[in-house]
Amino acid sequence: MLDGSVIVQMSSPSVCSTFEDYRSKIFLLTLLSYLKHASRVDVVFDVYLSDSLKSACREKRGTGTRTRMLASTKIPSNWHEFLRVTENKVELFHFLADVCVTSATGTNHQILITRDENVMCMYDTDTTSIAPCSHEEADTRIFLHCLHSRQCGSKNIAARTVDTDVVVLAIHCFALLNINDLWIHFGTGKHAHLIAAHTLSAALGANRSATMPMFHAVTGCDTVSCFFGKGKKSAWDAWKLYEDVTDAFISLSSPTTVIDPSLFAVLSRFIVIMYDPTSECSDLDVARKHMFTKRSKVLESLPPTSSAFMQHVKRAVHQTAHCWSQCLVKNPKHYDASDWGWIKDGDKWSPCWTTLPEVSDSSRELIRCARKKTCAGSCKCAQANLKCTALCHCDGECSRV
Repeated sequence: MLDGSVIVQMSSPSVCSTFEDYRSKIFLLTLLSYLKHASRVDVVFDVYLSDSLKSACREKRGTGTRTRMLASTKIPSNWHEFLRVTENKVELFHFLADVCVTSATGTNHQILITRDENVMCMYDTDTTSIAPCSHEEADTRIFLHCLHSRQCGSKNIAARTVDTDVVVLAIHCFALLNINDLWIHFGTGKHAHLIAAHTLSAALGANRSATMPMFHAVTGCDTVSCFFGKGKKSAWDAWKLYEDVTDAFISLSSPTTVIDPSLFAVLSRFIVIMYDPTSECSDLDVARKHMFTKRSKVLESLPPTSSAFMQHVKRAVHQTAHCWSQCLVKNPKHYDASDWGWIKDGDKWSPCWTTLPEVSDSSRELIRCARKKTCAGSCKCAQANLKCTALCHCDGECSRV
C-alpha cells in the first residue's frame, strides 16, 4: 500500500525531460520494483477538496508556480515547488493514475491506483467495496484498500508512508483487518525503517491499541494543535500515571453528537497531570491559577483554559470519531466541522480557539503580588492602586485596605 503523495515527493525526476518520461521511467519502474516482492501494489492518492480542514496547513508549506501539465510538458526545474500548488498535484496524480501497466508486467500481479473517488486497476477486479470512495486523505483510504486486499486473500500487508497518522491507524486497525502481519515502511533516506504494527498492537494490548488514535489526536496531529512544551512522551507518561483516561478515550473514539461532561472532566485531569504530575487539581482553571500564583509559571507554560480545551477536545473527537474511526467504510458519514471546534469563513476553515472574550495583554487586572505575609504598601497591587485578587499569593484575602 503506497501513499501516492509520498512516492511522488520521493521520486525526483532528475533524469527526465517531460512528464511522460517521468511516468514511464520513474513512476512505473517504482511500482514494478515493489511487485518484485509483492503480488499486489495499491497506490492511494489524496483527494484535494476546496473546503478541506487541512487547506490552511497546506498553505503554510509555501506556494509555487501553476503549470499546465501535458505528457509533452517539460519537467519544472524545482520539483518540490511545483508540488506545493494543489492544482499541479491534482493534474499530476490524474496523469499518473492513467499509466498503462498491463504490457509492462507480463504477470498476474495486480496494480490498483486511485483516481479521485475511483480506482484504476490492471485486471478485471471487483472494486465495488472500495470505489467510488469519498475519503479525502490517503491516510485512511489506505486501510480501506488493506481490507479489500484481505478480502482478496492477502494475509501479509505493508504500507509505505512518512506520516505518523498512518502508523497510529495501523496499530488501531490491525486487529480489525484479521491478517498475519502489517508492516509500515516509515521515513526516508537513512532514517527509513520498518515498523511492525502487528507487534506493537500485541504489546500495547486491545484497549491501548483501540484508543491510540484518540490519544494521538488529543496530544496533537495535523488538524489538532499540540500543547506548548508538552510532546508525546510527556503525554505518554501522564497516561501511565492516570489509567482512568483510557475509558474516556474509548468512549470518545466512537461517533457522537455531544461530549459528556464527565468524560471532559477525566480528560481535564489527564492534562493537569501532564503539566504537573504532583497536582491534585481536576479543574484546568484551578490548576492554571495555582501554577501562576503559587508556582510562578509564565503564561506560555500553563495548561489551556477549560474553554480552550473544550474546543480542542471537539477537534480531537471530530478527527478521531468522525474521520479515523470510519477508515474501513467506503463512504463515511459526514459531520459538520463547525459543530466541532472549527469556524468557516467562505471556503476556509480555521480553529475556534476559545469561546472566552479576548483579554488585553496590558490589562491592569493581571497585576499580582507575591507577598507571602501580610500585604503592605510596597506590594505591586498597592502601588497600582488595586485591591489584591485571587491571582495574588494571598488569594485576595489579605487585610490590606
